[in-house]
Amino acid sequence: MTRPLNPALYRRPTQVPVLVLVDLQQEYAVAGRPLALPLLAPALANCRRALDHARASGMPVVYVRWIGAPLFQAGSRFARWIDGFEPHGCDAIFDRDRPSAYASPAFADAMERADVSLVLAGFPGEAACLATAVEGFHRGHDLTFLSDASASHDLDGLSGEAVHRSVSAIMRVYAEVTDTAAWIARSGALSTAYAHG
Repeated sequence: MTRPLNPALYRRPTQVPVLVLVDLQQEYAVAGRPLALPLLAPALANCRRALDHARASGMPVVYVRWIGAPLFQAGSRFARWIDGFEPHGCDAIFDRDRPSAYASPAFADAMERADVSLVLAGFPGEAACLATAVEGFHRGHDLTFLSDASASHDLDGLSGEAVHRSVSAIMRVYAEVTDTAAWIARSGALSTAYAHG
């Protein structure tokens, strides 16, 4: 079955957001691992909803992963993608060794050249997502953070849930913060254009 062409994809690039999935790697999903996130399941379900929506709408999808730190050695099981979140051939993949996605020179260059709005989801909220939003803000990029498609670790006696609420509040200084359902509803016009050609 052939899908009709999505005319919205020909419009000004900033009208078509890019979904940026950060660190959807096994290290965060395997119980007992040092960086395992106990509240991962609901966040991962929302990552899936965001990804399905982006793919159905013809939005570009970018994967950013942590490679090089002791827990994320290239080729190790725990550096691999979470099952079901493997990139497709048309997706861009960027590696970096520090929290911000912009620590990947290739990612930074691609986002500068494209001048698009970024929709951020993934792990962990208190490190990679927050660092990416802060740096993106300073670079003048338009970012949206899907707070329910992310999760954070426990820190200094605070639960991961409390940390994530705080991260989401702080993130509002640097990005629009919303939930996955609201973002899908708002960006549904692109999806409708795609479906009805």
